[in-house]
Amino acid sequence: MEYVKLNNGVEMPILGYGVYQVDPQECERCVRDAIDTGYRLIDTAQAYYNEEGVGQAIAKCGIPRKELFIVTKVWISNAGYEKAKASIEESLRKLQTDYVDLLLIHQPFNDYYGTYRAMEEACKAGKARAIGVSNFYPDRFIDIAEFCEIKPAVNQVETHVFNQQIKPQEIMRRYGTQIMSWGPFAEGRNNFFSNETLKAIGAKYGKTTAQVALRFLVQRHVVVIPKSTRIERMKENIDIFDFELSGKDMAAITALDKGESLFFSHYDPSTVDFLVGLGK
Repeated sequence: MEYVKLNNGVEMPILGYGVYQVDPQECERCVRDAIDTGYRLIDTAQAYYNEEGVGQAIAKCGIPRKELFIVTKVWISNAGYEKAKASIEESLRKLQTDYVDLLLIHQPFNDYYGTYRAMEEACKAGKARAIGVSNFYPDRFIDIAEFCEIKPAVNQVETHVFNQQIKPQEIMRRYGTQIMSWGPFAEGRNNFFSNETLKAIGAKYGKTTAQVALRFLVQRHVVVIPKSTRIERMKENIDIFDFELSGKDMAAITALDKGESLFFSHYDPSTVDFLVGLGK
């Protein structure tokens, strides 16, 4: 496993296991399988409703807590200092741990400044080893990064071969903030898994399109959290550290970038209306 060093010195695996849309009833089994496969970074969130499953897996896996890197996120409905503070305690209870390794604001809506103050407090109290944000576009990211006490260690955003976040990643670097990808496979959109460029490059290395796509992001120093409920796919996704894409291959994949989301835009009022509604 390769690691990145966050702006506060904490080391974070560059590849982990995400549990977005993993059924709460299946989550414990999936996380146990992922840990048994070699994953040490587990990414969850309050809004995924499966923190309990992650917690059960952590408690039963037999791996020392200090060897795991657990990420969770504060949801919109828990925004604001008091609500966020209470929700952090609830997440720790569900996760059966005294601390998380990374605590993020899930979406840039509601009183996220109050949320961030609660997170800074949690960090100082040892309840979070690092804090950051998720889905913060450059405008809001710069805003919070300029006016917070503890600079965001991570910004988790949609990042894949069709939306590579090149300019936003440059902006994050100005603050020492690590980019982290959600949706590294774009959930299969835009015929992701049958892309001819990825297939051709994969054939050269004896790797799948998924492995090539993950390797591309890792070589760009992007933390990735692919999700699968099948252990054979988990094994495939983590098996990307035995090859390196050439400069020519990297350039070919860079050319796939559309520079826009395949899911939603926070600049779209209808999207904002929808997300804000989920927070009420």
